[in-house]
Amino acid sequence: MNEPEQIRVDVTDHILTITLDRPAAMNAFTAQMMREMIAAFDRADKDDDVRAVIVTGSGDRAFCAGADLSAGGATFDYAKGPRWSDAGSPVGPDGKVDWDHEGIRDGGGLLSLRIFQSTKPVIGALNGAAVGIGATMTLPMDFRLAAEGARFGFVFARRGIVPEAASSWFLPRLVGISTALEWCYSGRLVPAVEAKDAGLVRSVHAQADLLPAARELARQITAESAPVSIALTRQMMWRMMGAASPIDAHRLDSRLVWSRGASADAQEGVASFLEKRSAIYPDKVSTDLPHFSPWLDPLEWREDTT
Repeated sequence: MNEPEQIRVDVTDHILTITLDRPAAMNAFTAQMMREMIAAFDRADKDDDVRAVIVTGSGDRAFCAGADLSAGGATFDYAKGPRWSDAGSPVGPDGKVDWDHEGIRDGGGLLSLRIFQSTKPVIGALNGAAVGIGATMTLPMDFRLAAEGARFGFVFARRGIVPEAASSWFLPRLVGISTALEWCYSGRLVPAVEAKDAGLVRSVHAQADLLPAARELARQITAESAPVSIALTRQMMWRMMGAASPIDAHRLDSRLVWSRGASADAQEGVASFLEKRSAIYPDKVSTDLPHFSPWLDPLEWREDTT
């Protein structure tokens, strides 16, 4: 990918760290930042040296203060303000809006769906205020660790819009419908400890300890496990939260256990256990995922449910 300008990307000890890097603007979200973050997740999925992804922000004031509001009142008017897509206008010559047009898609949703599609575990190390898209982009991450001074704001109704980034799917599943509605109705800033008590945040840390704690968690969850199995497990868990019946999970489990049971990873996993040694898993996420893997193109407008 091209060298990013609004984020920093580093790979160390099998962890790809994405740092939102607009500290003077409290890491406010832009269309360019969205594209750079999507490209970084693309890179992580393709790189078999990467076992986990951490997302954090530069500075100690904010993880991400929300959408960049420099366009003023046009900020959320896609016809006049920032463009999240190059697909052209969804408004036809007759003035009617094509509500299924690619150009109408929400930029935060494009990023959230890309994170949802990740084949690597994703950890948010939230170093400060997480407001608007700064809060909702974290919802498809597997874990959220917060600094003591972090605050979460689902402020959309206070800006005259509605929750975005697929948060109406993610947030109630994480904290329950009543808490999700309270936070979104009021738009108030939620302290890190309250967010932890509600289940949004895994743990709260002193600022200096936040990134080391995120890196230690990344190491713990990936060091002894097969990368392909982790990739499949991540998607199985996330997708089955929305399944209509446990039979859907049974169908998927059965296919994947059958497939993985015959894999070189499974042979190595059993052999290493019996021989009391660390496993060296040969299969790679970039090449050895089953052809029926439970995810689709993250930028697809409609998912094929057939």
